Amino acid sequence: MRKGLFALAAVSLLATGSIAACGDDSGSDSGSSGGSSAAAAGKVGIILPDTKSSQRWGTDDPKFLKAAFDAAGVPVEIQNAQGDKTQFQTIADGMISSGVAVLMIVNLDSGTGKAVLEKAKKAGIATIDYDRLTLSGGADYYVSFDNVAVGKLQGEGLVKCLEDKKLTKPVVAELNGSPTDNNATLFAEGYDSILNPKYADGTFVKGPNQDVPDWDNAQAGTIFEQMLTSNKNIKGVLAANDGLGNAAISVLKKNKLNGQVPVTGQDATVQGLQNILAGDQCMTVYKAIKKEADAAAELAVALAKKQKPTTATGTTKDPESGADVPSVLLEPQSITKENVKDVIADGFVTKDAVCTADFAKACTDAGIS
Repeated sequence: MRKGLFALAAVSLLATGSIAACGDDSGSDSGSSGGSSAAAAGKVGIILPDTKSSQRWGTDDPKFLKAAFDAAGVPVEIQNAQGDKTQFQTIADGMISSGVAVLMIVNLDSGTGKAVLEKAKKAGIATIDYDRLTLSGGADYYVSFDNVAVGKLQGEGLVKCLEDKKLTKPVVAELNGSPTDNNATLFAEGYDSILNPKYADGTFVKGPNQDVPDWDNAQAGTIFEQMLTSNKNIKGVLAANDGLGNAAISVLKKNKLNGQVPVTGQDATVQGLQNILAGDQCMTVYKAIKKEADAAAELAVALAKKQKPTTATGTTKDPESGADVPSVLLEPQSITKENVKDVIADGFVTKDAVCTADFAKACTDAGIS
């Protein structure tokens, strides 16, 4: 679910060839030292969506995926579409025509993703939906987190923060993710399953509720400013990820309300963790992206070697086609000020990145050493 702060620099570090027309090609061929293992395996092509909606697509996933394929001695090409649907299709056409054995995608929307997956399948290429399910796309496999569980953690986190403040009938605003991202739908399913009963019994009051196109943080700021202007009594914000949460926090700061209005998030970004330490954000959801990348790579490596994968033991029902897609689903973790240190201890972010001068004391108080 879980921006883009270090994306362009990090993606370029992964590039070993020329930069693509979209201005950011993180493509790389690895596995040259893999010996007979690499020779026996086909190449894997990976298309990531953008570097704007979340820092993970420009920094974390490319790094972890490349490392996993290098360790397996399997060649991989990783490119980023930079939010451009035409570029997404162009990259896919290039990978398909080059004869990749496996194509792994994070779709920009299900329509574009489906067209790409269908072309790959016609070419006899194995397909994997990574992180986001392409609706009616027919991917052979799906690797992600339990995204309904992500939403439930967000809903539970906001409930606790509001209850801790002992507020009476607080108005809750919801900043949902992109309507074209099935994950956003699943997150909302999760947090609404927690919040709707509170609305129904009058414990909370349902306030403005709006999707944010393309997870665009700038638009999120505009949307939330309009929400707050029309309803000054907003006392809690269910923001679907850290970027949207920070957009809301920026507006709250302008109105001297930051820290008074709990805001959720997701992705455990450096910015999100700093907002938590500062008391401006209630919680985030940590998805161990290295585990997700490793799981996807393990699946893709087996397919590239023409072996039957053994790890996709779950299934995910495609809500449009009704198909059950063989899946690897990982469990997320709720992060509050009390356990920010867990994300650092796991190696997902560094202490130096989080505990800058402005946050040094907050880090010490949170037990980060």
